[in-house]
Amino acid sequence: MPGNSFGQLFKITTAGESHGAANIVIIDGVPAGMPLDVSDLQTDLDRRRPGQSKLTTQRKESDIPQILSGVFEGKTTGVPITILVPNKDQHSKDYNNIKSVYRPGHADFTYDKKYGRRDHRGGGRASARETVVRVAAGAVAKKLFSFYGIKLRITGYTKQVGDVIANIPDPALVIQSDVEKNDVRCPDHIAAQKMIKLINQMRKEGDSIGGIAEIVAVNVPVGLGEPVFDKLKADLGKALLSLPAVLGIEFGLGFAAANTPGSKANDIFKKNGDKIITTTNNHGGILGGISSGMPIIIRCVVKPTSSISKKQVTVSSSGKKTEVEIKGRHDPCLLPRFIPIAEAMVAITLADHYLRMRNNKSS
Repeated sequence: MPGNSFGQLFKITTAGESHGAANIVIIDGVPAGMPLDVSDLQTDLDRRRPGQSKLTTQRKESDIPQILSGVFEGKTTGVPITILVPNKDQHSKDYNNIKSVYRPGHADFTYDKKYGRRDHRGGGRASARETVVRVAAGAVAKKLFSFYGIKLRITGYTKQVGDVIANIPDPALVIQSDVEKNDVRCPDHIAAQKMIKLINQMRKEGDSIGGIAEIVAVNVPVGLGEPVFDKLKADLGKALLSLPAVLGIEFGLGFAAANTPGSKANDIFKKNGDKIITTTNNHGGILGGISSGMPIIIRCVVKPTSSISKKQVTVSSSGKKTEVEIKGRHDPCLLPRFIPIAEAMVAITLADHYLRMRNNKSS
């Protein structure tokens, strides 16, 4: 199974499954001398951790990482960093009754047909459990910007759940403390209560609900991105679409550009002190595939959790019609735990392009 690495200069390779012993990430490209310890990783891992509220799966994982290589006496050595996060609370028996059943919305059928076998326990490699080490790598990526004196701030939050939409007048002003004040991670606290009510309703009905996450990166250096095929927008799109459950991405004005005249969609340039900025940010911080210095604004459509306890009609691996009722512990809405995962993939992508830009300037 190829395709387990992402990035060029800041490169991550992950391994592990939902019900395996652990998940591992190897990070290449981190410079020597950068302060790093487990506490730098733990904050974001805690935000992604299962069982953190009634809105998430009740699987209990402490997600305490172990740094196995690349750090000596509290600083990076320049060699690949290896981070391991153990799995402690697998309930594999919950999946015995669906060993040969294709669950609707899951990768069971496609994995079976492509590889000839699959790990049915919690979805194996296709499970979102795999993303735990991406979050650890994202924390390292954020630390890299601090090491180089760049005050990059990446903030994700829940923009929409079902038909409940948050009112966010200026995404660039949202900070993490605003987001972390409620379990759904929505800075509009009135909308958040409606979202929580809707998610709890879906859980009681044995169902799930999707929504939209918005991720904003502020203080991004100008010049990140390598046209033509390695545009920053293209790599951010790939990074986020590589996450389970993401069905669509938009930047800035996004799909609203379809019915907006060019005279209103174009962002007007102006001088602001010693910088050139735009008066609006419909371009979402990226022009011609290169960061403009304006906030990068991304929205991800996240589908409803595929694992629901309602009975569904499906077929077995032999093609026999059957019903499936999925047991186990699952998120009724993925958005609250999706936020730190999306932030991590944005950080990893920006770190990779920042190192590529530094490399270009020095060569």
